[in-house]
Amino acid sequence: MRRIAVDPRGDWRKRADAIGFVYHDTDGEPYWDEGAAYAFTLAEIEDDLEPAAEQLHAMCLDLVDEVVRDQQLMERLAIPREQWNYVAETWRTRQPSLYGRFDFAYDGTGPAKLYEYNADTPTSVFECATFQWMWLEDLLASGALPAGTDQFNSLFDKLRERFRALFPSGGFVHFAADASAVEDRQTVRFYEDLASQVGIEPKFVEMKDIGLAADGRFVDTDGFEVQAAFKLYPWEFMLREPYAPNLSRAEVRWIEPAWKSILSNKGILPLLWERHPEHPNLLPAFFDDDPAAKILGPKYVRKPLFSREGANVEVIGDSGHAVLDQGYGAEGAVRQAYAPPPVFDGRHPVIGAWMVGNEAAGIGVREDDTVVTRNLARFVPHIIEANDD
Repeated sequence: MRRIAVDPRGDWRKRADAIGFVYHDTDGEPYWDEGAAYAFTLAEIEDDLEPAAEQLHAMCLDLVDEVVRDQQLMERLAIPREQWNYVAETWRTRQPSLYGRFDFAYDGTGPAKLYEYNADTPTSVFECATFQWMWLEDLLASGALPAGTDQFNSLFDKLRERFRALFPSGGFVHFAADASAVEDRQTVRFYEDLASQVGIEPKFVEMKDIGLAADGRFVDTDGFEVQAAFKLYPWEFMLREPYAPNLSRAEVRWIEPAWKSILSNKGILPLLWERHPEHPNLLPAFFDDDPAAKILGPKYVRKPLFSREGANVEVIGDSGHAVLDQGYGAEGAVRQAYAPPPVFDGRHPVIGAWMVGNEAAGIGVREDDTVVTRNLARFVPHIIEANDD
């Protein structure tokens, strides 16, 4: 694995806008950065990253099966008591999953280490599945990359086929998010397009505009019943909304299903470590109040059970780290061994390894100037280097 300099395409912003990737710059700062790329060998992908994602995913599914049977674990993960049966029922009936994203520390010299599993509402999928692949094709066509250069990226095709498998007869599916959040809305548009390609009729509705009918069913603003819905809205919010008591009665087929509320919780980090100690892809992790956490020493990472994009993540023992405070942490926290991302040209990359169903489907790389990947971290494309043999 190495970071290489690449000449940006002169018209890349125009090309990004044309496909709907309009959040390529955020708050005046570049989000997409094609002045560099991360180069991997095929062995690094096939022997390290791909199997790590699939094995961890299988371990996570085993953990869900255990948690839904154990009220103490449900409580430990701060799943609202009133929703325990609902969450468990979505697992017992095996309501299907579409996707998830593992965040790994990896530098090519050792096993990938899991930071967290974004199992419920992972973003960066649009730019990963589409724009970085377009970048690769353009650079191959121009000769800027040698023939045979590839990318670990079957995300677009696998997501489309997963939609086909989830809805083999097509049909009408709602797609829900916060329309005022540009990245969220464009990401959901991407999913709407994928769904329409396999015979699904998509209809967007804002999460805040979903209402309740007299019989307790969810309806959109036109009065259409919500029966199947893709939502880019986290379960830890949904399970605490005023409408939460209706979730079990409304019989909506949500993508992602409610059992993903277990895996999108950083409490799975100590649970996985407890069940698989010394696993090469795990970092030692403990709940905040566990006396065993002292083995982590004076420097460790403290993470709220629920947070996103580095919010309220603290590097304890590092006075130079600025915490991005967005109010997370009331439900509890975990402590994870300090294992900072590697440094390439002064940047700290984190590998986002995508799962679609139960299969690894590609990676995206985001890099930050600090050891905590925050909301303004840049997305940098990647390649698998051509084999000269």
